Amino acid sequence: MVEQWPPRSHELLFGDLPLKSRKGKGVEVTSAEPEKDAAKLMQNFVQRAYQRPVEEAEQERFLKLVRNTLHEGHGFTESMIAGYMAVLSSPGFLYFTETPGKLNDRALANRLSYFLWNSPPDANLLQLAAKGDLHKRGILRAQTERMLDDPRSARFAQAFLNYWLDLRLLEGTAPDTELYPDYQLDDLLVESMVDETRSYFLELIKRNASITNVIASDFAILNERLATHYGIPGVDGVSLRPVTLPNQSLRGGFLTQASVLKVTANGTTTSPVKRGAWVMTRLIGKPPQPPPPNIPALEPDTRGATTIREQLAKHRAQESCAACHRNIDPPGFALESFDVMGGWRDKYRAIGSAEPVKGIGHNGLNYHFSIGPSVDCTGEFDGNSFGDVGELKRLLLRDEKQLARNFVRQLVVYATGAPIQFSDRPQIEQLLTRTRAKDYGIRTLIHEVVQSDMFLNK
Repeated sequence: MVEQWPPRSHELLFGDLPLKSRKGKGVEVTSAEPEKDAAKLMQNFVQRAYQRPVEEAEQERFLKLVRNTLHEGHGFTESMIAGYMAVLSSPGFLYFTETPGKLNDRALANRLSYFLWNSPPDANLLQLAAKGDLHKRGILRAQTERMLDDPRSARFAQAFLNYWLDLRLLEGTAPDTELYPDYQLDDLLVESMVDETRSYFLELIKRNASITNVIASDFAILNERLATHYGIPGVDGVSLRPVTLPNQSLRGGFLTQASVLKVTANGTTTSPVKRGAWVMTRLIGKPPQPPPPNIPALEPDTRGATTIREQLAKHRAQESCAACHRNIDPPGFALESFDVMGGWRDKYRAIGSAEPVKGIGHNGLNYHFSIGPSVDCTGEFDGNSFGDVGELKRLLLRDEKQLARNFVRQLVVYATGAPIQFSDRPQIEQLLTRTRAKDYGIRTLIHEVVQSDMFLNK
């Protein structure tokens, strides 16, 4: 249904210039003074596209293209579209052009809006920027609050988690048809996975929940399909909502969410190395060193003849490998209790080693997998042993400050596009000192980043 004619998009491109029918070719915009109207329209379009005042020389190069197209005999509509396409292909539209040093109010409006809404600033932000008020701490805080409470903050959750937790890779793998036929064609589960993680992050912001909820929490965001997948009773329907977890549940936090467990697997097997490195890099903020050259990757044995732990034990016999694997592998071992889609398991699955399990997959075919060796999810982290992922979580939670430090660093890099510099470290430590009394609340940490010199300067 067309709500108005010409539509709003047409008015933005051509104002109120008249239209005329072209026999068999629809309608076209007409102008009694093409060059004059072109200059007026182009000025408005370039300013909207660049999100800033534009010098006459900047728009002149696009007007020259329009004039040349007109002189070649093309109509006014085609000529203007050629100019608009040139604007949308230009560096001024495709890239930010922030000046090094303290951001002016217009640049701050851009940075804040792309940070929290992943879109250009709205009229409210632009008005404050035009008055020079956006840099005032109280106003900047109020705008940050307004933007976090706005539904458009869902874009922040999506884009930031794609970067921070690698959720952009979720659809890069699919469960193996032979080992995991029970997951085939389960679109509701896959869609619910990513929605759970995004909704959970937004709930943490809403509650100003402690950074510890990154690792563990007493609630999850579930619907019936996810609850069934996690073995949690009493949840009906497809809508996602906060659900209090049963006592002793190993779910809660990002660490044991299905989306994260899927991203850190390859669809066929799980790797303690990959999952462990992900935990250390993404959640703890202590990434491992790159592997030595000429060290081949481990290929898990899907026949079930050897476990990944047995293979890693041989791998760590090389001292050059052992130094890093002592830190990487333990979190990964704890997560071996979860399969490639985040489902709980006590035993691995194997192909060709024994009589297949009886059952029919979503694809209508009989199962071909059999039961393999038992999962060993024990290990030692930071000098302390653990028996399962629940005990690992308690060890990780001993250093709340490091969790908060990593989260702040991830926010700064995402918001500014710049790596953390040595000179930024004192600011981050001061920020953490200020927020400790508030349990390093997620919302509080976002506010502190926005108010920091790291955010306010290029």
